[in-house]
Amino acid sequence: MTGKMRGLNAGLGTVSRRKFVAGASALALGAGVAPFVSRLAMAAGEVKVLNWQGYGTDEKWALEIFKKATGLDVVHDYYNSESEMITKLQTNPGTYDVIVTNSAWNDRASELGVIQPIDTAQISHYGDLNPAFRDSPLLEADGKVYGVSWVWGITAIGYSTEVFKEAPKSLETLWDSKLAKRVSFRDDAIEAVSFGAIATGQDMNHPKDLAKVKEKLLALKPNIAMLWTSEDEWNKSFQAKTFDISVYWSGSALRSKNNFKLPVGFVVPDEGAVGWFDGLAIGKDAPNAEGAHKFIDFMIDPTFYVEWATKIGAPASANNAAMAAMPEGDDKTLYSDQAAIKRLQFMAPLTDKERQDFSDLWTEVKTEFAK
Repeated sequence: MTGKMRGLNAGLGTVSRRKFVAGASALALGAGVAPFVSRLAMAAGEVKVLNWQGYGTDEKWALEIFKKATGLDVVHDYYNSESEMITKLQTNPGTYDVIVTNSAWNDRASELGVIQPIDTAQISHYGDLNPAFRDSPLLEADGKVYGVSWVWGITAIGYSTEVFKEAPKSLETLWDSKLAKRVSFRDDAIEAVSFGAIATGQDMNHPKDLAKVKEKLLALKPNIAMLWTSEDEWNKSFQAKTFDISVYWSGSALRSKNNFKLPVGFVVPDEGAVGWFDGLAIGKDAPNAEGAHKFIDFMIDPTFYVEWATKIGAPASANNAAMAAMPEGDDKTLYSDQAAIKRLQFMAPLTDKERQDFSDLWTEVKTEFAK
């Protein structure tokens, strides 16, 4: 169901014109229309989602509940980076109904015309969303809503509670010479530059001195044990004791601790860390826009969120009602720590030049790491 559904009307129109011009038989017309009707029926019976793998929308138990309530199947495609997400949307127009977008990339997607405005009147839980996220200009363009705030979280420091008896307070711990070959970083240019900027006292989104950032990241070389790319890889490597401390995601740290029973602690260092929030968007010419609105509403429903957060582990919900319904625990404590939240720098949109500069810098740093 790639771009074929998007061409439905044009396809039918082409067949009709040929019928009138060439005098094609009704049988021939029926044969030409049948595949399109079949695809339309398929689109009406499913919602296609583009997301990170294992990130909430593909929980089997949740999809069973959603299907029972709506009759809709949910199928997934995955990406491993936001740039890959954009590429998939550009090269497969009219394929996806719901897309999970980082807020810093949502405006890029709307500028490129690969997502469409959302009718918030169809989202029954929209009014319960935290206005700080719901009304963010990052999710709007030209007075229209292009993303529904879903969850927010923190990228900070995950560490072994077996090795560190007390939570490391400073980001400089990553550069501690006592941790030779015991530090892990995520293989992501923007994230790496962000932490290099924070460590050198700069704006993480628009650092003025990239040379200083590069120098700081290069100084990590003696301590780098590995670069990770996925939560699964992080968990397996941590369990194998490949590293003791790493930049990590808040929701993932909770899952590592609660679901996989790993001795993982999580802390926002004194210098600060990365804050982010994700939204749910609808693809341009979505095959099932009605179903997409239903699925988005289901994803921000407190009932789904509390189940996801308590049984699996999740970032904080952008829905105030959902957070209020959470039982007391590590996740509620983490996301209500106002002092830690004030130390965060939230991700903001970058220019194409900035993205390229960050990518080039990180490539150069990794080349040195490999020597």
